[in-house]
Amino acid sequence: MSTIGELRATEYTHRPLREEIRENLLARLAASEDPWPGLHGLDNTVIPQVERALIAGHDIVLLGERGQGKTRLLRSMTGLLDEWIPVVADTDLREDPYAPITEATRRRIEKEGDDLPIEWLHRDDRYAEKLATPDTSVADLIGDVDPMRVAEGRRLGDPETIHYGLIPRSNRGIVAINELPDLAERIQVSMLNVMEERDVQIRGYMLRLPLDVLVVASANPEDYTNRGRIITPLKDRFGAEVRTHYPLALEDEIAVIEQEAELLAEVPPALLEILARFTRALRESSAVNQRAGVSARFSIAGAETVAAAARHRAAVRGEDAAVARLVDLEAAVDVLGGKIEFEPGEEGREWEILDYLLRTATAATVRERLRGVDFSPLIEALDGATTVSTGDQVTAAEFLAGLPELGESDLYSDLATAFGATDDGTRASAIELAFEALYLSRKISKDSGEGTTIYG
Repeated sequence: MSTIGELRATEYTHRPLREEIRENLLARLAASEDPWPGLHGLDNTVIPQVERALIAGHDIVLLGERGQGKTRLLRSMTGLLDEWIPVVADTDLREDPYAPITEATRRRIEKEGDDLPIEWLHRDDRYAEKLATPDTSVADLIGDVDPMRVAEGRRLGDPETIHYGLIPRSNRGIVAINELPDLAERIQVSMLNVMEERDVQIRGYMLRLPLDVLVVASANPEDYTNRGRIITPLKDRFGAEVRTHYPLALEDEIAVIEQEAELLAEVPPALLEILARFTRALRESSAVNQRAGVSARFSIAGAETVAAAARHRAAVRGEDAAVARLVDLEAAVDVLGGKIEFEPGEEGREWEILDYLLRTATAATVRERLRGVDFSPLIEALDGATTVSTGDQVTAAEFLAGLPELGESDLYSDLATAFGATDDGTRASAIELAFEALYLSRKISKDSGEGTTIYG
């Protein structure tokens, strides 16, 4: 359908935005559907608070350190909108044919009647996102006089000379402002009327536009003191202030990595668990600046780097399948260390701290998997003259070929079973982790350098 006359023949009724979100959210909850796909570890804390705020019809600000899923949560709100809604064609403010908000559109409806053309707007186009930067202006968010329209002959006092900003143009949709405290305080003041009275004021125009928008925002608590702050009147206009956090459970941390990382090679589950434990250990370490936080992007980038290292080895050495191993993880930490902010007193000890936390994460990961495995045949085989070499350019086949013979022992098969290994690449990864476990428990020695690691 393309005209308001055809629309009147349907069952469409106008619903305010907050009512639309509330009813759709309650319907999905009643049907036991997940309104927030892809969000892990927030089910019992953040999500219920956000849902209560949306049901109440409140604007929301999310406070939390970097990499806690704030932006993803805001973007997920589009799933609570109707898939398609009708709008009057050729309008700046996406007005509802049954509830126009500008005088020009009302005149068009009166003049054109049932022939007034309409368009259909998808839910994805009803979400607008703005990264707050110090150079953001009132014109960007609210609007300003368009000199080109004045030059065309319109009166300066004509509302049609106004070029509307992001918030009015998001009428009947959601406006998300990331890093809100970075907005200059005078710009935040311009949002006060939008947040409370739901109208706009532009350069003294007597303009009353009953905007139908939901304003959501994200902020880092540190921004209040480091770069800026949310002014008190604006904070007061947000109906809900929700604190976010990093995943509380290890399983959720791993789920985030598996969901977000784009892996170019196979990364065994044990390595992903080591990465997740390593990231969590960094967040708990007194040597790391916890005010800056350790983002989920750290572990995601770690998994992608580990996979890239395996892919690189496969290309250089001609391996058929690229499978990551522990040596790739150690190489990745060298690259990722710069993403961590340490406390001032830890100068010079950064790599030592990273190495120690990686070892503890590795030990915690392999401990359960290797419980009850008898390593005595392998320890006896490493008699001082026999060593095993590995490295970031040693292929899985070369590593497996260099393992000592264990007679009738099924240790290598037991290790493959413990880690769910099914081919040469994953078997090499599993056995390499077992060698590292023996080293961490001080059963064998280890010498590393120049991209090569020797166990003996």
